[in-house]
Amino acid sequence: MELSGQVAIVTGGASGIGAATATLLHDAGATVIVTDIDLAKDPPGRFVTHDVASEASWQALLADVLKTAGRLDILINNAGISGGPGTLESTTVETWQKVNAINSEGVFLGCKYAIEGMKQTGPDKSASKGSIVNVSSVAALIGSAGPVAYTASKGAVRLLTKSVAMHCAEQKYAIRCNSVHPGGVDTAIFNILWQTMGHEQGKAYVGGAHPIGRMAESEELGELLLWLASERSSFVTGAEFVADGGITTGLSRRRVIGAP
Repeated sequence: MELSGQVAIVTGGASGIGAATATLLHDAGATVIVTDIDLAKDPPGRFVTHDVASEASWQALLADVLKTAGRLDILINNAGISGGPGTLESTTVETWQKVNAINSEGVFLGCKYAIEGMKQTGPDKSASKGSIVNVSSVAALIGSAGPVAYTASKGAVRLLTKSVAMHCAEQKYAIRCNSVHPGGVDTAIFNILWQTMGHEQGKAYVGGAHPIGRMAESEELGELLLWLASERSSFVTGAEFVADGGITTGLSRRRVIGAP
């Protein structure tokens, strides 16, 4: 996939799916800006400290990218947190607000400012073309008693994606927006479980809940995100792509508490 000359922002790019996707975009020729609140080690591109829940941080990031790179073509809205396995009764308002500020509002802000940036690309600064990919979750597609804040936030991302896609189509912007819905991926979002069960035992336990029999690796999701970012998916917008190892195809063998 050829992305030479294109500029991409990857949020939550210090680790996991974000880091894997940033590497793939870079290897395809894109100029990559990796953002996170945590410092990225050896990012495949420039690193910018960035809080996705802050509008001021998004404004500063967009201004920086347009000044240094001159354009924006791709946004991977990947940053997110789990907030723990709380149910409706056990989840505090503070947890609900924090999770939704990052997972839902952060994606809203990313889409808003990405469109602003993509509208300023091109030689005459009047073109509008780009791809926005929002990382949601399988939790947005199926009911669950918990984690309630995480599930609600990822459900919001799913329908926000469709609204963004429709808006861009109605405005005649050549900007596509799609969502990706992973099942269990071996990332830091499962750290609490790894601390309790151990990494390998925990991976086997969570993987056993997937009909395919294992968890995904970050690179596997990165390949899907790369395709959606590229022109190979040029006729795809407003769609949701499920990469869940078969969880939504039927009843799992067991329920994994707190798994996204």
